Amino acid sequence: MTVLVVTGTGTGVGKTVATAALAAAAVRAGRSTAVVKPAQTGVAPGEAGDVAEVARLAGDAVETAELARYPEPLAPATAARRAGMDTLPPARVAAAVRDLAGRHDLVLVEGAGGLLVRFDQEGTTLADTARLLSAPVVVVADAALGTLNATALTAEALRARGLDCAGVVVGAWPAAPGLDHRCNLEDLPVVAGAPLAGLLPQGAGGMSPEAFRAAAAGWLAPSLGGTWDGGPCAPATGETGAGG
Repeated sequence: MTVLVVTGTGTGVGKTVATAALAAAAVRAGRSTAVVKPAQTGVAPGEAGDVAEVARLAGDAVETAELARYPEPLAPATAARRAGMDTLPPARVAAAVRDLAGRHDLVLVEGAGGLLVRFDQEGTTLADTARLLSAPVVVVADAALGTLNATALTAEALRARGLDCAGVVVGAWPAAPGLDHRCNLEDLPVVAGAPLAGLLPQGAGGMSPEAFRAAAAGWLAPSLGGTWDGGPCAPATGETGAGG
């Protein structure tokens, strides 16, 4: 049994697609896998959220759970307050994850936004959940200018809380990388103090599910259940948004 927490250096860096890739690679390797989204924001009742996108890309073999949903696209604590809804304490998240971990080889916990986004009015965050679970954290980062500072701050916050970084995954690597992208690829593991553990092609979320599942392991390092050797990734066909 393994629990991995997936966070991003911010919103829109490809966190959901990276979570789907981790799940797809695990399923392809024969591991029973579950994905938990503690707090989904900005999605109305009946609409598909992030776990539905993970299931679409990674396949029905992945069990998914969404613990709370708030209608406005805001931080969970803010969205809950404005909607007059209950917030989500880390202990409840940890209990749900432990239940799934008793039945699966791998449980992935996808956060909302960045590591220190507030989940309730007491200021608890995804980091508190990771600490309750003693779970390592995968950091999904952007590839472009500005990513080094955001990644360094996230890594520093993890270290300050005694949390292990399982590696940095670039959520959307462009087909034609510029100088900033190429330099960032070398500098990201330095500023993070953790290995570069994955490189997802931009547009991966727009691939057909079958192609996505076949390719996912090749985007992730062996430490995350993949076969990526650290070289450039092949361009994806499909939409160019980072997703997640």
